[in-house]
Amino acid sequence: MYRIIQETAQDGPEVEALYDTCFAPGREALSSYRLRDGVPPVGALCRVARDDLDIVAGAVRFWPVRVGRAEALLLGPIAVHPTRQGEGLGALLMEEGLEAAEAAGWHRILLVGDAPYYARFGFAPLTDVAMPPPTNPARILARGAWDAVTGRVTRWGG
Repeated sequence: MYRIIQETAQDGPEVEALYDTCFAPGREALSSYRLRDGVPPVGALCRVARDDLDIVAGAVRFWPVRVGRAEALLLGPIAVHPTRQGEGLGALLMEEGLEAAEAAGWHRILLVGDAPYYARFGFAPLTDVAMPPPTNPARILARGAWDAVTGRVTRWGG
């Protein structure tokens, strides 16, 4: 059994350790991290899954970005500890986070990922938006109100 709760500052070290476990070394060199530099995540939307021993088993974060002149959320990273994968925890984190984002009035959410996996959450390829290089354009996925939104994805404050 898991508790899905809003991430707090006290969760930070455990969440970072989870991301280090789940992703390759050098993950922070990815272009999506340049969009996060110096910008805090939208804390009210970030979620942590804790098991019955109060250990972090999964986490998801959301970051504000700009696409052209529009506001959007960048979803990620999302991770589930390798020993907990296959239990539906990633889907639960995704659904909880997306519900919170929509309830907070965020109408555009994008991520970089595998289309077949994220399609079940309503994500589809977004062709008129460019992430910083070297992002594979086929992996830019979005859901929400993207009509007439085009351009480069840039840092929230930049």
